[in-house]
Amino acid sequence: MSHYDTNLDKNSANFVPLTPLTFLMRAKEIYPEYEAVIYEDRKYTWAQVYKRTIKFASALNKIGVKKGDTVSFLAFNTPEIFEGHYSVPMSGAVLNTINIRLDAKTIAYILEHSDAKVLVVDRQLHIEVKKALSTLKNEITIIDIADKFADQSKCEKIGDLEYESFLNTGDENFDWKMPEDEWQAISLSYTSGTTGNPKGVVYHHRGSYLMSTGSAVAWNMPSRLNFLTIVPMFHCNGWGYPWTIPMLNGRTICLRNIDVKKIFELIDKHNVTHFGGAPIVLNMITGAQESDRKKLKQKVYVLTAGAPPPSIIFKKMKELGFEVMHVYGLTETYGHVTQCAWNDAWNDFDEEKQNEIKARQGVRYPNTEGVAVMDPETMIEVPKDGKTIGEIMIKGNVVMKGYFKDKDATNKAMAGGWFHSGDLAVMYPDGYVKIQDRSKDIIISGGENISSIEIENTLAKHPSVSIAAVVAKPDEKWGEVPCAFIEMVKDKPTTEKELIGFCKETLAGFKVPKQVVFCELPKTSTGKIQKFELRKKF
Repeated sequence: MSHYDTNLDKNSANFVPLTPLTFLMRAKEIYPEYEAVIYEDRKYTWAQVYKRTIKFASALNKIGVKKGDTVSFLAFNTPEIFEGHYSVPMSGAVLNTINIRLDAKTIAYILEHSDAKVLVVDRQLHIEVKKALSTLKNEITIIDIADKFADQSKCEKIGDLEYESFLNTGDENFDWKMPEDEWQAISLSYTSGTTGNPKGVVYHHRGSYLMSTGSAVAWNMPSRLNFLTIVPMFHCNGWGYPWTIPMLNGRTICLRNIDVKKIFELIDKHNVTHFGGAPIVLNMITGAQESDRKKLKQKVYVLTAGAPPPSIIFKKMKELGFEVMHVYGLTETYGHVTQCAWNDAWNDFDEEKQNEIKARQGVRYPNTEGVAVMDPETMIEVPKDGKTIGEIMIKGNVVMKGYFKDKDATNKAMAGGWFHSGDLAVMYPDGYVKIQDRSKDIIISGGENISSIEIENTLAKHPSVSIAAVVAKPDEKWGEVPCAFIEMVKDKPTTEKELIGFCKETLAGFKVPKQVVFCELPKTSTGKIQKFELRKKF
């Protein structure tokens, strides 16, 4: 045994489990009177946020919530769900944030599968929630969020308890619980479940801590930033930013509903410096009417992820004063794990070439140990030629613990010592990754692989196209052919013939859509196009 392994053991002085809970504790100790969370006419300092989370954690313990229990939240981006990111794990329990747009059947499945003991829910969601609760076998303690800024015409009492009054049953001197082990679960998030039931993704304290620190480094985030919560906090825990922002003594400005006019108003009112959003949100911002816009006082930094963005969106956002960085990740990786880190050598390229580069998924984050593009059968990396397609594989401390109660799915996802993303991509000679498609979205026409994303990016450059989605349409001769679904820009009509001709200018003939359908595209709450719904049409 080496001398480096003798009498140099871990102990409580030199080894403390990593947890993002310490970021809040530090913020209240150093910056107690600084503004921390803002929502409409409510403002809380770090001292107040800490006190509220302590009391809520204590109140949960008083009703029997303990280590390993699940506490679910069905909430909009309001202070309650921000506080839940601390209060629930402080009680020893696991935070389960649920998508607010789910139907009653899926909500019921998640509550049952997660063994939820408590559900904290916004009263505006009463219709689907009451349906879900009526089918449950086990009793759940229901705590209502009574938000006066909710649509009161759609609100109705759900449970017997209310958030503020319940919180005040807690002890502000409660001795909250640090995790005994940094591998201990901190949160449970369910995937979108486009095929079958959603899967429960389990995060641990260590991964959440490292995601928070890695994000701050990768995005060059300064202290005292003003962060607007456009990404729902139910989605990958808001990409981890409820934990990151306290570390930087930043302010979190809560946005209940995605409304482009409100976004511009909050940016102006609170000097917002940073926010994240799916490409669909960026599309809303660039397409906003002049009457809804406000000129930016300063540069605003934006992360976009959730779906591969068309390159034209970077040009449009830059013209308005936003600086966009493209990142990539999955629910299973705590959110983003790669970034399109910029190289100064690219500054000499023309704008179109720069925007094409910005649309890549890029290189690994500082907190990601490995990102590769591999043949999923052989687990051998594909050539770095920008052409050969493989599957994105990820490894590191920000890969989930696994799927809750699903050993087979966990083993399959982690086969070969890498997490299998299901995203098909190429690797460029400079080591930058670019997604070609989800494995289920690739179009195989006459034996040729066609990237739906390539066609979508082409269509997005047409001035009449707001959003484009391309899926495979069955074809007797070729097996499959591309079909495009289009949302048009208001007051800029176009035709199927015009768009097909536009694609022919730059795409190979077999990649050109054989049909164009004009409609409103089905989307998830985070802005992803639900291509499975479009495929159903065929």
